[in-house]
Amino acid sequence: MTKNWIWAVLLVCLGIPVAANAQPKGDTPRGELLYSTHCIACHNEKIHWRVKKIAKNWDDLKAQVRRWQGTEGLVWSDQDIEEVARYLNAHHYHYPELVK
Repeated sequence: MTKNWIWAVLLVCLGIPVAANAQPKGDTPRGELLYSTHCIACHNEKIHWRVKKIAKNWDDLKAQVRRWQGTEGLVWSDQDIEEVARYLNAHHYHYPELVK
C-alpha cells in the first residue's frame, strides 16, 4: 500500500506543473478580453442598446472607449483602444469603420 501511495503522490506532483502551465486557447480576441476584464462590471448589455447612445459613429465609439479607459486609469495603447472599439462595434453597434 505504501508503494501505491508514493506513486499517487508522485503522479499528482508531476501533473501540477502541467496544469499550471496550461494556457487558454488564443481564440478570444484581445478587445473582448480587455472589455470583459475591465468594463463588464459596469457595462451590461443594456448600456449598448439604450436609446440615447453617446457613440453615434465609429469615431465616437473609439472616443468613448478612450475616454473610459482613461477615466478608469487603464493606460491602454491606441491599439488596445482600437481592439475594444472593434469588439464593441462587431457585437453591438455595427458602424462602418473609417480607415485613416
